[in-house]
Amino acid sequence: MAELTEYLLIGLLSGGVSALVALSFVLVYKGTGVLNFAVGEIMMLGAYLYYAATVTLGLAPVASFALSLVAIAVLAVGIETAVLRPLAGQPVVSVLMASIGLASILHGGVEALWGGDTRTVPGLVPRTPVMLGDVMVPGAALGNFALAALLIAGLLAFFRYSAMGVAMRATASDPVTAATLGINIRAAQRLTWILSGVVGTVAGVLISGSAGLSPLLASMALSVFAAIILGGLDSVLGAIVASILVGCLDAVTVGYLGGKARDVLPYVVVLAILAVRPYGLFGTRAIERL
Repeated sequence: MAELTEYLLIGLLSGGVSALVALSFVLVYKGTGVLNFAVGEIMMLGAYLYYAATVTLGLAPVASFALSLVAIAVLAVGIETAVLRPLAGQPVVSVLMASIGLASILHGGVEALWGGDTRTVPGLVPRTPVMLGDVMVPGAALGNFALAALLIAGLLAFFRYSAMGVAMRATASDPVTAATLGINIRAAQRLTWILSGVVGTVAGVLISGSAGLSPLLASMALSVFAAIILGGLDSVLGAIVASILVGCLDAVTVGYLGGKARDVLPYVVVLAILAVRPYGLFGTRAIERL
């Protein structure tokens, strides 16, 4: 039982950070109806900006973190203005291809500036191990989870209680009606991209602080697709719950069956659940004409 508890705790902690990556995808999809395949590259760029501010400029981690968030927010505004706004009204596949092209540009730019070597990133949270009963938990994992949980709680409160959050939800649900009621659709969608970039940057900084930083960080974003599909593409709550569930499944699988099984068993469970709930655990049911 102690061993199982340890595995579940590790899965919970890793799933909390993965939920940030999943949220970065879901926010854009919920707000625009398009999967943004540049999420991983934006997350990677934010982590590299944090690395450059701390190592190259010698700034304190907190100041570097804030600076990287501001830089990514400005980039998100630029992307929405220069890339997405001209594509308004165009087929979804056009926006999809634009996001893939943007991902390639960002990835190539990062490799040109910093190369492909793995770099050690100054940690944003303490790394001293913590004893929880008989289980020793890495301090970085616990700190990462705490910071991720705080950000997620803030986002949920923002969407539920703030006027702008309610406007964003209305825009995502029915943009035509929202515009009729006087909601600034363009501002809501721009804020969606900003929040997606900021959330992804937080995840990139936390992950790179524990696992090191290289351009491969961008590909890690694709590993959360199982959680996104399981939770529901348009569900913020689903992204959180499914990320934690997949994280726990992954940790238990590695603990009992070894590392090779992690690429199979969690996804078998996800497919089994989707066979019963094809729109995900919390996804919106849609009636389509066949």
